[in-house]
Amino acid sequence: MDISYGGVYCYRCKDHIYDDDLDKVAGISNNRFFSAWTPTDIEIESLHSNPKRRKIENNSSVGLRGLINLGNTCFMSCIVQALTHTPLLRDFFLSDKHNCQMMAETQQCLVCELSRLFQEFYSGSRTPHIPYRLLHLVWTHARHLAGYEQQDAHEFFIAILDLVHQHCKGTNGAASNNSNCCNCIIDQIFTGSLQSDVTCQECHNISTTIDPFWDISLDLGMGPSVRNGGSAMLSPSYTEPTSLFDCLKRFTRDEHLGSFAKIKCSQCTVHRESTKRLTMKRLPIVCCFHLKRFEHSIGYHKKIKTLISFTEELDMTPFMSGCKTNDMGECIVTDDQQYRYTLFAVVNHIGNLESGHYINYIKQGQSSWFKCDDHQITKSTIQEVLNSEGYLLFYHKKVLDYE
Repeated sequence: MDISYGGVYCYRCKDHIYDDDLDKVAGISNNRFFSAWTPTDIEIESLHSNPKRRKIENNSSVGLRGLINLGNTCFMSCIVQALTHTPLLRDFFLSDKHNCQMMAETQQCLVCELSRLFQEFYSGSRTPHIPYRLLHLVWTHARHLAGYEQQDAHEFFIAILDLVHQHCKGTNGAASNNSNCCNCIIDQIFTGSLQSDVTCQECHNISTTIDPFWDISLDLGMGPSVRNGGSAMLSPSYTEPTSLFDCLKRFTRDEHLGSFAKIKCSQCTVHRESTKRLTMKRLPIVCCFHLKRFEHSIGYHKKIKTLISFTEELDMTPFMSGCKTNDMGECIVTDDQQYRYTLFAVVNHIGNLESGHYINYIKQGQSSWFKCDDHQITKSTIQEVLNSEGYLLFYHKKVLDYE
């Protein structure tokens, strides 16, 4: 038994066993809960001395604020807009939960700057914000993003999560050198677990590994080629995806590793051909899907402009590790709400690799959508969002667990 994740492997039938009761026990022990905010005496006194309150209506513009482009910084603006409209991250920073570990050098703390940025966004001001401090700190802490050249929004997203994670992971009582025992705000919101099952084609022994992830990168091309003798040809089982659901089906389907990628079987103790399958062991509160539109190889660069359809509501049940299947091998979808997600932000790349521009759409309130193009914020519709090309798709869990 895997104590950390509740997985059970039967050595008699040589297969993993997924038991609902064990999954519930594992979920209870591993769920990350959020505690309610309790004001301190100083905060209570401050609330009494400032009785004026800003009421947030459904059509309120609080939280909507453009960002000045400081020279090819649209990639940063899009990710900042997505993060400032991530509900639990917004609540974390607006409730002053960040405890800075750089008391002598707070001006060099990127997380402190993010906290100030959230305050600026939700101050009610409508004038575009100039994020020069954030840009300077990103250049300081992530040297590979420094300079005025256009950067990849996905790369910036992972970099900003990693910087906040590295700063906050030692502040919650968990071991700072163990990335699997972190309960910082980034891991609470964005970290999920990916299960990899490698099955030996000879003895059918299954080797399972579980790794954390912050996002899921999905291929858009025709798929990998397989070798037949001395020549390479496209596998007939791979077709070009046309929807997010297709991408996820291809991501979680069985992949034959072939004779050129034999893996040593722990039971046979020799290298064997095998199949590999990826599934979702645990989903994060926010799922970020990265559609891999940029292809880079030696002397070859291009952008894949294939239109990938995606929906406002997403059910991840068919892609879970413990999904029960019918006689046809298809996942049985239940009414369980814990794997249901709703779209709240989309990042798009316009143009080509040489001269491109990033814009994004964000959801405000229950159903209002806005288009963010650097300093310009304009009203949009869900249909315009769903018809867009899509590069980064941000989905939020519809049901959260609270203690």
